[in-house]
Amino acid sequence: MPVHASIEPLAWESEFFQRHSAKLIFSDSAPQLNPAELDAYTLTQAKVPTHRLDLIDSLGQLGFKLVEGEVDLSLAVAINTEIGTENATSAADNELRVATAADIPLLRRVAASAFALSRFRAPWYDPQDSGRFYALWAEKAVLGTFDHQCLLVMDALGQPAGFVTLRDLHDGSARIGLLAVFPDAQGKGIGSSLMSAAKQWCHGHGLQRLRVATQMSNIAALRLYIRSGASIESTAYWLCRG
Repeated sequence: MPVHASIEPLAWESEFFQRHSAKLIFSDSAPQLNPAELDAYTLTQAKVPTHRLDLIDSLGQLGFKLVEGEVDLSLAVAINTEIGTENATSAADNELRVATAADIPLLRRVAASAFALSRFRAPWYDPQDSGRFYALWAEKAVLGTFDHQCLLVMDALGQPAGFVTLRDLHDGSARIGLLAVFPDAQGKGIGSSLMSAAKQWCHGHGLQRLRVATQMSNIAALRLYIRSGASIESTAYWLCRG
């Protein structure tokens, strides 16, 4: 089956990963994909709905290989969710606060470790690339760029135990960018507290829906999101050629 798609260059990723990168934008009105055009890029990404096995097979014939599966979920934000994230408040009995620039070194270290395994993996990327990417994401979320805000949940001693980053999608919903529990805070309900904090943030910003995506292989994250009230909206495969 011919593949109809346009090729969109990824300038930021090309510079960050030092690989000339692009992604496919599928459309029936787009021209048939030309392998010679793909050869102009070191890496080309494609995100394909899991039910499009015909498209996946055709991409395989063009040299694309499976990288990772992705699950996209969403949940409604209850109108009675407590408000309050401007300074400090509580979420599931854990204090939370907005991360500041002083927290960036710690958040970078945690993110680099927590997200060391992702779709930015070998053989397409260097082993340290995923950690570098998500460390920068955490930093930019604190600064209000990649995401709009980063919230910290504290442990019983008032020390940071986890963080979640959030972006207002300007359609009545928000999306979780990163959510991570610190290594020494695992198994203490911090993940649930982070989800509660995210819901509070949505309510405080007048948003009715919270969205989040995770890898199919991340069973712990899927369980957390579903336990928090999320339902699966879509699934997709990431493929890469390069």
